[in-house]
This record gives sequence, structure tokens and C-alpha cells, in this order.
Amino acid sequence: MTQPPHGAGRAPDTEQRSPTLLEQMGGMGGVVSAVIPVVVFVLINPLAGLQFAIWAALGAAVAVGAWRVVRAEPLQPAISGVLGVAICAFIAYRTGEARGFFLYGIWYSLVAGVAFVVSMVVRWPLVGVIWSALNGSGFGWRAHRRARLLYDLATAVWAVFFFARFGVQHWLYNADETGWLGVARLLMGLPLTAVALLVTIWVVRRANRVTAPG
Repeated sequence: MTQPPHGAGRAPDTEQRSPTLLEQMGGMGGVVSAVIPVVVFVLINPLAGLQFAIWAALGAAVAVGAWRVVRAEPLQPAISGVLGVAICAFIAYRTGEARGFFLYGIWYSLVAGVAFVVSMVVRWPLVGVIWSALNGSGFGWRAHRRARLLYDLATAVWAVFFFARFGVQHWLYNADETGWLGVARLLMGLPLTAVALLVTIWVVRRANRVTAPG
């Protein structure tokens, strides 16, 4: 009997694995590194003043971005992180107020919340749209009512979190509570993002089952 070629019939040692949603968004490292410049700014500002805090936050953002590049992690989150901190620092510099550092994030939260709500109204829930754009899977899920409702659920969670951030931080901004504004930015940043990501991952998995052929 002829022996099969060596290794025939065996699964390859390494398999191509599609990146997860969290990996597509830069991983937990990207989420965590986004708060480092904010922490630096909040800690440095009362100790050394606004100007030094601005430069320290910018330095921290560049250092984090360089570290991610050296580790061969996705480049886009690193660039976005540096640009985001640069915008916040510029606003703080132009206004001459430490609370100005948080102004961009406050209004970004409002705009993002409105965008997520509008996407549900027009039946193109943003979570589904973003996921399809990230993995190139197309928009076939829109033909499945249950899948679209699942993406509506995840989109609504993100919208609620964005509106919550805007409401609390805008109130603190108007009250000129810079210290508490920094605390709110941190407490409503990573924890809420982690919860929203968990909901999103659960929704994506359920939606994939719904739209799977057969």
C-alpha cells in the first residue's frame, strides 16, 4: 500500500485566525494607553501649572505611540491617540484654562451619541456598520431583522454611554471643577468602554450565528 506523503491529512501547525473585534480596535492596550496622557495631565497640572502639564501630556502621548509602534502594534490607534491629545492640548493652550483640555472630549461625546442614535433611526446601526467595515463582511445582516435588532442594542448602549459622559462632564466643566472633570474623564472612560466592548462582542457573536448560512 502506498504511504501518504509525510504530513498529509494533518491540520497545518498554524492556522490563519481572524482578528477579534477588540484587536481590530487596537486591543486593550490601545484602550488603556489612551488614558495615560489624561492621567499625566491631571497629576501635573496642580503641581507644575498648565503649560508644563500640556507638554507632559503631549510627551506621554508620543511615548505611548512610539511604544506601540516598537511593539509592531496597529499604527492607526497610535496616530489617533497622539492627534487626539494634541487637539486637547491646543484647546487648553488657546483658552488658557486647564478645563479646556477636556472640551474636545466633551463635545465629541455629544456628537458621537447623536450619530449613534441617528444610525438606529435610519436602520444602519453604527456598531454593525463599523464591524462590517473592519472585517469586510458586508452588510448582509441588515436583511435579518434579529441581527439588526442586536446591532441596535449594542449601538444604543454606546449612545447611552456617550450621552452620560457628555452630561456629567459638561456639568463639571461649567462648574469649573477641573480636578473632578479629570476624575470623571477617567472613571467614565475605560470602565464604560470596557462594558460597551463586552456588549458589542456578545452582539457580534450572536449576530454571526443568526446570519450564518444553514
